[in-house]
Amino acid sequence: MRPISRRQALLLGGLGAAATAAGGAGLVWSLSSRPAPLIGSGLVQPEELHSESGLLQVRLEAAPGQLQLAGREVSALGYNGSIPGPTLRFRAGDTLKITLANSLSQPTNLHVHGLHVSPDNNGDNVFVTVTPGSSFDYEYRLPGNHPPGLYWYHPHHHGMVADQVFAGLFGAIIVEDPQGIETSAERVLVVSDTSVDQLGGIRAASAMDRMAGREGDLLLVNGQSNPEFSALPGQRERWRIVNACVARYLRLRLDGQYLQLLGQDSGRFEKPQDVDEVLLAPGNRADLLVTAAAGESVLRSFRYNRGTMAGMMGAGPAPGSAVEGTEGTVLATFRVAGEPAAPPPGIPRQQSPADLRQAPVAARRQIIRSAGMGMGGGGMMRFTINGREFDASRTDTTAAAGSVEEWTLINTSPMDHPFHLHVWPMQVIGDSGGSPEWRDVVNIHANGQVKVRVAFADFRGRSAYHCHILDHEDLGMMGVIEVL
Repeated sequence: MRPISRRQALLLGGLGAAATAAGGAGLVWSLSSRPAPLIGSGLVQPEELHSESGLLQVRLEAAPGQLQLAGREVSALGYNGSIPGPTLRFRAGDTLKITLANSLSQPTNLHVHGLHVSPDNNGDNVFVTVTPGSSFDYEYRLPGNHPPGLYWYHPHHHGMVADQVFAGLFGAIIVEDPQGIETSAERVLVVSDTSVDQLGGIRAASAMDRMAGREGDLLLVNGQSNPEFSALPGQRERWRIVNACVARYLRLRLDGQYLQLLGQDSGRFEKPQDVDEVLLAPGNRADLLVTAAAGESVLRSFRYNRGTMAGMMGAGPAPGSAVEGTEGTVLATFRVAGEPAAPPPGIPRQQSPADLRQAPVAARRQIIRSAGMGMGGGGMMRFTINGREFDASRTDTTAAAGSVEEWTLINTSPMDHPFHLHVWPMQVIGDSGGSPEWRDVVNIHANGQVKVRVAFADFRGRSAYHCHILDHEDLGMMGVIEVL
């Protein structure tokens, strides 16, 4: 990774009000004189770091540099000089130690999204500030019964989250299965979007971008534009997909292939579910099995109508639905040819997920998200939870350790808002029976509501819940929870 100049650094992620004000001025990459993105190269997997003897100890440096995006060098941000950062792999019961070194020109910190670990002290503590030029030692001890699955990490310093993620700070986490699933290949696919200006830096966001929730002009997989990979007919692959976009929903299809969904977020089905399409809100993950059929298939993301600010005036189509009539955006190309492989073995039955539907409920709450036309400072709309903007010094919700609570998540705005609760996963409570559905990001449709139950098990301390459209989180749609 080559160092960048001070001038380039000031272009990265809007390092203050000047960058925000200039956000709409830059031309996107495709309209500039810079070379077009390189497409069609072989899929590159992020570096993998594995635990040994119950411990994974790593150093992550968050730094600006000339990094590879879509086959070109871009002035961006990365962990350890790459986008995405290394994939961290360990097991339930292991200890993860991360030294976060801040080589940025602004504060940052680290959130291990979806992990059920302590939020206190040097655990998953989003109230920590790691100042420029300093480092912080995080330590996470996973419970022995921690759910296996796909998680991820990214910054969580309030007011700077969207800028830093949009500029390239994110990476995958895998908690290994206690019993493996036999596959011919396992692929980590971290999907992100960003925009590059005519100077080759990450385009800063305008005030309008932030209020709407920015979507980048480049949609990438592991920092690549339409990478290619291949398999033999009949082979079964495992694809672990992270939606690391700031605000974009991913409505994924891979036509011509047989897809089975093992689970989403920390949730896992007892038996895989056959699917044709998977919808991932920002922050969601999917664990897919793909049984290859001969031919060429394209992984595409089709448009999802998440609503707009225009909806506040009754304009535009109703949000919360797929939008037909488009070809979608190409993410990757999957080529299947050659001699057919032997049929894959059966899939081990997964552990039955916990079910809180019959559990005694200690408290029932309403968590109301609003995006109002009442203007906040600087002409920005107000993004609130229960009528209040985020204040790190205030505790908004207090829960008893060991209790189960039922929350009704209400969205009064004309845009979908994905709700993320740190540390403690949520069970979605539907109107019918069926297998329990667990998430750590739950999408709430515009003017809709969803009911969830939360078991405040294992840990005490202060943490957060917020909209996972990261611009909305930075604008105040976040609250503080303390478990006592």
